[in-house]
Amino acid sequence: MADDRILVKNLVVRTIIGVDSWERIKRQPVTINLCLYTDISGAGASDHVTKSIHYGLLTKAVEKFAEGANFRSVEALAHAIVKICIKDFNAAKATVRLEKPRALLHATSAGVEITRTAEDLAYILQEEKIAMESTTSAAKGVPSSSTEGSAPAAEVSTDGSRSGSGDHDIIFVKDLRLSTIIGVNPWEREEKQVVILNITIHPSFRTADLQADHVQRSHNYRTIVRTISRHVEASAYKTIEAIVTAVARIALEKCHVRRITVRIEKSSALVFAETAGVEITRDRAWLQNLLKSERSQLDAFVTSSFSASVSRTQPIDPTYIHCVYIALGSNMGDSAANIVRALQLLEERCECQVVDTSFLYETPPMYVTNQPTFLNAACKILTALDPEPLLVKLKEIENLMGRVPTIRYGPRPIDLDILFYDELIYSSETLVIPHALIQEREFVLRPLYDIAKDLEHPKLFRTISQLLSQLLKFTTDASSTPTPLHKVLLLRNPNARTLWRWNLRTLTMGILNVTPDSFSDGGDHSTTVAAVAHAIDMISQGADIIDIGGESTRPKADPVSADEELARVIPVIRDLRARGVTVPISIDTRHARVAREAVLAGADLVNDVSGGDHDPEMVPTMAQLNVPVCLMHMRGNPRTMQNTKNTTYNDNDIIAELNVQLKRLADRAVAAGVFRWNIIVDPGLGFAKTTEHDFRILRRLPEILGLDAPLEGFPCLVGPSRKKFIGKVTGETVASKRTFGTAGAVAAGVAGGANIMRVHDVKEMVEVAKVADAVWRGLGFEKGEKEAAVVVVKK
Repeated sequence: MADDRILVKNLVVRTIIGVDSWERIKRQPVTINLCLYTDISGAGASDHVTKSIHYGLLTKAVEKFAEGANFRSVEALAHAIVKICIKDFNAAKATVRLEKPRALLHATSAGVEITRTAEDLAYILQEEKIAMESTTSAAKGVPSSSTEGSAPAAEVSTDGSRSGSGDHDIIFVKDLRLSTIIGVNPWEREEKQVVILNITIHPSFRTADLQADHVQRSHNYRTIVRTISRHVEASAYKTIEAIVTAVARIALEKCHVRRITVRIEKSSALVFAETAGVEITRDRAWLQNLLKSERSQLDAFVTSSFSASVSRTQPIDPTYIHCVYIALGSNMGDSAANIVRALQLLEERCECQVVDTSFLYETPPMYVTNQPTFLNAACKILTALDPEPLLVKLKEIENLMGRVPTIRYGPRPIDLDILFYDELIYSSETLVIPHALIQEREFVLRPLYDIAKDLEHPKLFRTISQLLSQLLKFTTDASSTPTPLHKVLLLRNPNARTLWRWNLRTLTMGILNVTPDSFSDGGDHSTTVAAVAHAIDMISQGADIIDIGGESTRPKADPVSADEELARVIPVIRDLRARGVTVPISIDTRHARVAREAVLAGADLVNDVSGGDHDPEMVPTMAQLNVPVCLMHMRGNPRTMQNTKNTTYNDNDIIAELNVQLKRLADRAVAAGVFRWNIIVDPGLGFAKTTEHDFRILRRLPEILGLDAPLEGFPCLVGPSRKKFIGKVTGETVASKRTFGTAGAVAAGVAGGANIMRVHDVKEMVEVAKVADAVWRGLGFEKGEKEAAVVVVKK
């Protein structure tokens, strides 16, 4: 009977297998458990071991192989031992369990268990032969992800699929101990407790990966544990049910595992029991249903059918099957325009579609320092091209844009580098993938973090987030004055080119309402002469940008036509530009036509209180104009936004609403072709919010903008000026007299991480922002800091 079993339990060998708990390549203990399925009837009847599998010889063979091996992954070693069990010892089926007790600092052990049959082995050997032939072919010519007559590596069947035994493969982490706030009792909200996690991942091993000793991103327990640990230790859940669900979701959503079982136990939960805990199993189908449910709930109040989706092109070509990350840099000529032109040429010449872009960074030159500063970015593309042909096309674009041979790392109008190509590891005379210097270049890691923070380096087994953190720690330790790298925004008008360096100081946006019915200053600046004079006055008081609006958005305001709005704002913009004003101008409008005409007249930025939801043409227009845009959260329209329906949120959680809906607006804009570096977000104080909501937003801005928040990295505009929620607290019923209350809100906004404050009283709020910056950003003591934060180049 082939169901009889020969067992070897807890065989300990010393071998080099990946890295130890301190991430050193050292010989370390590995515990091996073997279960070989065979028929022992002959040995049982004759009492001769030769008619069975000799576990002594088996142990020696496995021990000799393991201690002489040098694998990067536990999976590959287990795969090799399975072959010994079946091929050399004629087992009908074999289960191999490998456990590394020194794998992780805070876990008892981590390991893998796989089961294969003789039928599976025959298939494995055939796939390895195909993979070997493919590698040989690739070495002679252009690399390809697939070989004629075989499936692409990503589609190779699970090694155990022939028998179905592969469905029972697991990767496990035992007794991971983490400290976190957990519990409903008052004392449990004060002190962290130890929770014990046991994680079982149900993978899908691929022959090509095992043959190459390559760990798939979704199988790397070290990365999964880092990601989970970071979340758990920063959390403060009340129930184990909530935390165990969150852990499963993170593994599925961020680490892309196929299926996972999570058990979490509290050792201090019960006096007379060792632990109490919860265990769940979740898969990707559960995640998709959860995401769908969340999206439908939070989209219930979306007022425009247009808001669900905007695409700047036809659906992505189905032949664009490869995901590639490309670095872009320029320090000659108009660097920002060069990067934009390169992105356009990518789509025109590289059989690809640009699906995401990073923020824009001003970076000091590296290696060769006697040259101008660079602008750097990164993009994500989907392409049909293989790596070498793609490289050829990128070089063609560089040549077309005027790059000529010069000193290495010297000035260039454009530089395009392939950083990652799928999960490929590849090297030739002309190309190395992943790019060999990613881990030492902040100017590459910063923009890559914006669009792929959880992407794992297939050779270094660290995510982009981890590589950046490691580099910054090393740089800080090595230098007392690290070289600054600035996230920037470029604004253009007929008179000047202005560069804003985010986070150096808080910028001030002066409000210019050319309307007869605004809530605070309606009618004060409704003529062109009065409006221009007030704009110039605000500039003299320190305004960094003037926001011109021709339609009142106060609660219950009547809408105006685009024609009327244009008649109000265009003459003011033209007059200011005719006077030589170089300060950027923002057009505050919900209408695409007004936005377009205002930019043509000299405006630099489009500020839409509807976030693009009001006018179906607005988001495509934003993309076409290629100017910075501000996307604000609101529900309904000015007439309806303060009714009960529009100010009621699930669980009264305004922060969750903002996180999801503002990210939806930003993602939609990026999908439509708006570059990420051109997007500013606004939580919309006073728009479909109660007084409680407005203060909660100011208090909890870091949960919207901070580390690991959905809108991490996005610049933020906050507009509290003279609004009703301030009057509710101060008792001031006259909006124009709420200056001191506004000052408190501005200080809170700066403390929460806002980058721009939109205000009426410019002089006073500039001073408030300076003091708040000195407190919260450590700024304001050095003369000339305004020039450092805002650079104006006159045309």
